[in-house]
Amino acid sequence: MLSDRQTRSKFEVPAGQSPFEVLRVFLKLGLISFGGPTAHIGYFRDEFVTNRRWLDDATYTDLVALCQFLPGPASSQVGFSIGLMRAGYLGGLAAWAGFTLPSAIGLVLFAYGAHALAGPVGMGLLHGLKLVAVAIVAQAVIGMARSLCPDRQRASIAALAMVLILLGGSSITQIGVILLGGIAGLLVCRASAAVSHAPVPIPVSRRVGIASLTAFVLLLLGLPLALRFGSRPGMALFDAFYRSGALVFGGGHVVLPLLRDAFVAPGWVSDNTFLAGYGAAQAVPGPLFTFGAYLGAVVGPTPHGVAGAALGLIGIFLPGMLVLLGTLPFWDTLRSRAAAQAAMRGINAAVVGLLGAALYSPLWTSAVNTAGDLGVALIGFVLLTVWRARPLLVVVVSALLGIVLGQIPV
Repeated sequence: MLSDRQTRSKFEVPAGQSPFEVLRVFLKLGLISFGGPTAHIGYFRDEFVTNRRWLDDATYTDLVALCQFLPGPASSQVGFSIGLMRAGYLGGLAAWAGFTLPSAIGLVLFAYGAHALAGPVGMGLLHGLKLVAVAIVAQAVIGMARSLCPDRQRASIAALAMVLILLGGSSITQIGVILLGGIAGLLVCRASAAVSHAPVPIPVSRRVGIASLTAFVLLLLGLPLALRFGSRPGMALFDAFYRSGALVFGGGHVVLPLLRDAFVAPGWVSDNTFLAGYGAAQAVPGPLFTFGAYLGAVVGPTPHGVAGAALGLIGIFLPGMLVLLGTLPFWDTLRSRAAAQAAMRGINAAVVGLLGAALYSPLWTSAVNTAGDLGVALIGFVLLTVWRARPLLVVVVSALLGIVLGQIPV
């Protein structure tokens, strides 16, 4: 057991490594990091391994592996961990705030401006944003399938998961499919399970880890129970965001079907408003989970507006950060087990199937209605995958083409 003096030194911020330094660096990244989670990982490596040398390549690679293993927004978890290593808990919070707030503010402003969009031009712009979401999610499905389903076993798990999601469609089905993916991984993915042993030196005690995991579980199970005995303003909204953020494996795009089930199905947000916001989320830098700020601003039940955006932002990010803090002290032991690696391979394959199902419904079925819609979606897809265009450019092009389509009589 650590002495009081050892405990204090373990969590002290090293000289010259202030949370303000972390905030400044991550704020810059939050303003320029377009391209989604995979691109964010590249931005972080260039900034913190190559340029600033805050950590070495081996440590960074292990950190990325940990965050991809856990539920939640992987790139935000990596950023939080780097801030934690650099300047303690305040550094982790500063990293999250700097990387997250630029896109969150942009989406809240869009939420307020979207209500003013009326007539053919406004409707065409919103429809163009829905079509760019089709292109971007299609790119994500293909990219994830290549990396996470490289063999027959995992491709089969993904295909079965997609069929089950399309037949079921509820959040319960999604949870069941993820669990079945883990079981299937244990059975058929052991041969490909690699094990890493390099240590990840992040200062989080086991006591903090256990407390974080306990808080994660209590909120996940306790919020729905509390709602049965009466809810206070904002409790149901926070529960919806928290539950969606807690069940996401495989990156930000996977939160789409979970959030749609939580917000569109009960009538809190219309399908058009939901998909327009998801398209707008591709136009801003930073993590896709800031889509929660948009939903919190436009949701029907109170609180909404700025208060709802803040509640959504905290609710959707909090579970991933609690799981991260809860796992860090035990990560070296966990990742040395081949069974855990095999289960995660199965879960990741199931996630590909879940995302493929979301590409079909609701994205394709609600956005692609005409040959012109298909053309816009294909243009966006080719710009992303062949020309390697920035997502912001693809969003602008698709929005403009959506406006043009809106002027053409059907």
